[in-house]
Amino acid sequence: MIELHILGEGYTEEAFVKELLIGHLANYGIKVVASIFVTKFDEDTGRLYKGGISNYQKVKSDIVRRLSSDRRDNLRVSTMIDFYGLPADFPSYYQAYREEDPYKRVEILEAAFAEDIGDSRFIPYLSLHEFEALIFSDPGKLGCVYFNNDKQIDELVALSQEVSPELINNDPETCPSRRIKKAIRSYNKRFAGSRVAKAIGLNRIRSRCKHFDEWIGILEVLATAGGYQRGREWSQLRRQL
Repeated sequence: MIELHILGEGYTEEAFVKELLIGHLANYGIKVVASIFVTKFDEDTGRLYKGGISNYQKVKSDIVRRLSSDRRDNLRVSTMIDFYGLPADFPSYYQAYREEDPYKRVEILEAAFAEDIGDSRFIPYLSLHEFEALIFSDPGKLGCVYFNNDKQIDELVALSQEVSPELINNDPETCPSRRIKKAIRSYNKRFAGSRVAKAIGLNRIRSRCKHFDEWIGILEVLATAGGYQRGREWSQLRRQL
């Protein structure tokens, strides 16, 4: 059985993986382990600090450590990192930003990410533009958690019908999380993020978020004979989807 470790930026991504992806991917013969990036290790106390990404080296160090300490052929490692706020020292960051198309930008970054890690068991994924884009697949479901906000939620629903959730931009004032926070001041990602996403459902999210759907499609074939195997680069499989 394929064992897939998905590393997220924080507890919301970890909860999302546990609640929506573990059961789904089990149907495809894949055991999923949800983890949060280790960003600091205190040698004096032995304490691990998790969550938040301030630079690329911390991301790379955690991924490489996991891959180098476990050489099993059935191990895979993937990520769930926001494109919004991505540290500028990510491989090909400035090259990617010369592109106008967000999908092209993230394609360049993921390809450079995979090349820099240099292990065919690694599957990169960057969320366009951040986790809250998934909520814009059906923001009406925010009402399952936040009551008495019908007018504000209706405005978010109207926006979601005008544009693809993954194309809501990464400006600090108009990024998905900021738009939700402006509409619902009490919105808390850690409390509500995975709950709302679960209410929306994986199928709805996939139907509205092309890049996310592509990532799930890659994960679904990890265990098949024609799927993502060692020695077969991520970019090769991506081109076939």
